[in-house]
Amino acid sequence: MAKDPVCGMYVDETKAAITRVVRGKTYYFCSETCARTFEKPEIELRNLKILVVFSLGFAALTLTFSFFPILPVLPNNVWLFLFATLVQFIAGWRFYRGTYDAIRNKTANMDVLIVVGTSAAWLYSTLVTFLPNIFTGEVYFDTAAWIIAFILLGKLLEDIAKGKASESVRRLMDLQPRMARVVKNGAEEEVPVELVQLGEIVVVRPGEKIPVDGIVIEGYSSVDEKMITGESMPVEKNVGAEVIGATLNKAGMLKVKATKVGADTTLSQIIKLVDEAQVSRAPIQRLADVIASYFVPTVIVIGIVSYLAWYFVGKAPFIFAFTTFIAVLIIACPCALGLATPTAILVGTGKGAENGILIKGGENLERAYKIQTIVFDKTGTLTRGEPAVTDIVVFGNQTERDVLRFAAIAEKGSEHPLGEAVVERTRREGIEIPDADSFEAIPGHGVKATYGGKEILLGNRRLMHTYGISIAPMEEKVGALEEDGKTAMFVSVAKEVIGIIGVADTLKEHSAEAVRRLQKMGLEVVMLTGDNERTAKAIAKKLGITRISAEVLPGDKAMVIKRLQGEGKTVAMVGDGINDAPALAQADIGIAIGGGTDVAIETGGIVLIKDDLRDVVTAIQLSKRTMSKIKQNLFWAFFYNVAFIPIAAGVLYPAFGILLNPVFAAIAMAASSVTVVTNSLLLRRFTPKI
Repeated sequence: MAKDPVCGMYVDETKAAITRVVRGKTYYFCSETCARTFEKPEIELRNLKILVVFSLGFAALTLTFSFFPILPVLPNNVWLFLFATLVQFIAGWRFYRGTYDAIRNKTANMDVLIVVGTSAAWLYSTLVTFLPNIFTGEVYFDTAAWIIAFILLGKLLEDIAKGKASESVRRLMDLQPRMARVVKNGAEEEVPVELVQLGEIVVVRPGEKIPVDGIVIEGYSSVDEKMITGESMPVEKNVGAEVIGATLNKAGMLKVKATKVGADTTLSQIIKLVDEAQVSRAPIQRLADVIASYFVPTVIVIGIVSYLAWYFVGKAPFIFAFTTFIAVLIIACPCALGLATPTAILVGTGKGAENGILIKGGENLERAYKIQTIVFDKTGTLTRGEPAVTDIVVFGNQTERDVLRFAAIAEKGSEHPLGEAVVERTRREGIEIPDADSFEAIPGHGVKATYGGKEILLGNRRLMHTYGISIAPMEEKVGALEEDGKTAMFVSVAKEVIGIIGVADTLKEHSAEAVRRLQKMGLEVVMLTGDNERTAKAIAKKLGITRISAEVLPGDKAMVIKRLQGEGKTVAMVGDGINDAPALAQADIGIAIGGGTDVAIETGGIVLIKDDLRDVVTAIQLSKRTMSKIKQNLFWAFFYNVAFIPIAAGVLYPAFGILLNPVFAAIAMAASSVTVVTNSLLLRRFTPKI
């Protein structure tokens, strides 16, 4: 049974449902309309790829025929006209639509500049081709075709980088279990999770995901909620405890009364938050559009002034004056414009990949360039995200190895993550762990085992009190561990405490160094976590972070980001979990840890492949350098052409008789393209500053 990812209706996979395979995954739909809606981004990307190949192919033909007339059946200029016209009005049609929208909104953007320049080149060349007795000169069909081809190529690169944006929502939807085991008339019945009603009783066995939000009415277990709340330690659940849908039941069987179903569950709310954040965030206006909004009107005015000056003041013939107008428009559209951004992005992202950093497109480069505040999730990002033994306190004549050995004997039969941490540490120390003679898990307290005729207890204060074991002399040690954000477990053998084991979620190797370097760069660093405040403060103290937000639920994480943005700050969010997805989407730039969940990786604009937080620093440095190159490229893309505009307007004609000599156009376009590419390639010399 599956859920239609568009309308949410339930679809039976075994019947004649409409299926689509998107990026290797099969989806089921209730109607062709939903299927088409879901596939639309994929179809648009596929169509753009076709247009790029189409435009590059015919642009190559225009260039070839410009130098080597191959088919003598028609005049060479006619062949160039045919090839260029296909590119101009098929591949370039999207720019005409964009120009229409821009003019309707009384603005000028890159589409307007592209249309004005390429249309002028195409129109002038067409007049020269078919009215040679009136219009004389060289044709610019290849120029118009290559400008459109290059810019479409840049658009394709950008769309590929952004094409996975909706994958985060899809992956979130896949987290929810499809079926739920509901108690009806005293018997268990499997039903699609969408059909679970409020108040119904759901049975969840060990190792299964909890299908809905609810309250435990029977049973005891530990539940891994890390993917939703960010809490690194599994949470004990007994009667009356609340559980969250999509979290993992680790140990015992639970009976849960559904309190939130369908769109009201915590997971559904996370999906909604991610979706809204991605859709509502206004796209950053491209720098080229800003330049174009001033450049286009200026060029048109210069062209008109040139025409009027020659026709009315210089008393030149209409054709001569009109040619200067067209010449200004042709030379003002730089061929290198199509290379300015994509070449820098290609080199920058390639360099990022060499350093273990995946940057998804130019928009993320712009945002990273402006970061003022960087927010880190705690669990799984700053810390390892799983418990580990950090301290072993010994009492009496025992050794650390003795304490570990007895604790591991007791925990060897346990599936609790704290017990697994003890067993893992014991094995790493090379200590043999024999099987206990008996084992008993005591819910909410710890475990009891017997070995060699001795009773072993491992657990919390309540366990010790239950068995009448005094722990008063150890309270100071326990308090110090707990103050440091660690979980303290007493180890007792034959009614005598022989040691205390401290377990905690430990810092990743380079977390402190990364935070220190970011602060040195002048960035404000904030820690965000669903963990309790005591643990959060202990971790923050070790990292040198002074601003924290603790006990924050997924929806509230996005609100924390919004509050920081409301302070006028450009905010980056670094996270690895499902619970971080809304905040990653809400932030100006989301930085996902590559070792984290697929949802976080898809939502983030930058992905750290190596799971090394020092790469956050490198990513920001690389983004700033790449953005600087893009700005330089845009300057050089316009510079040569702007410099030759006066020549196109005819300022050299009175003295030298020069009017839009093809040499000048060729020099301008070749020089700007070479400069842009060379400048972008200089990014390959980038090395992170430590």
